[in-house]
Amino acid sequence: MAASLDGLVLAPVADQAPGQVGTRTRFTYHEQDGGIWAEYAGGDVARGYLVGTREGDRLDFRYVQLKQDGGTSSGHCVSTVVELPDGRVRLEEAWQWESQPGSGTSVVEQLTGPAGRPAD
Repeated sequence: MAASLDGLVLAPVADQAPGQVGTRTRFTYHEQDGGIWAEYAGGDVARGYLVGTREGDRLDFRYVQLKQDGGTSSGHCVSTVVELPDGRVRLEEAWQWESQPGSGTSVVEQLTGPAGRPAD
């Protein structure tokens, strides 16, 4: 199992469709006793939250977000935690909107440097 996500900052490696998460979005993850949650914002997303569970290297969570244009949306995501050769974390995600039509895949990776590392 990959290391804890607690305190890590991750960002998408590519932009999604307009009005969604993109490369300027930052996710700050928290993890405790099998629970996983994060706050996120940036780009077209004014504020977002995700909450769910982790079993081994599998995350299963729901997300809800407020877009810059005032719209809201929500969905479900299942992610696989992958440890990269340089020690950073990658999440390989399969998601589906619940508030609107659409689904897809995405990848978020831990940022390098102090912003992506937990405080000592």
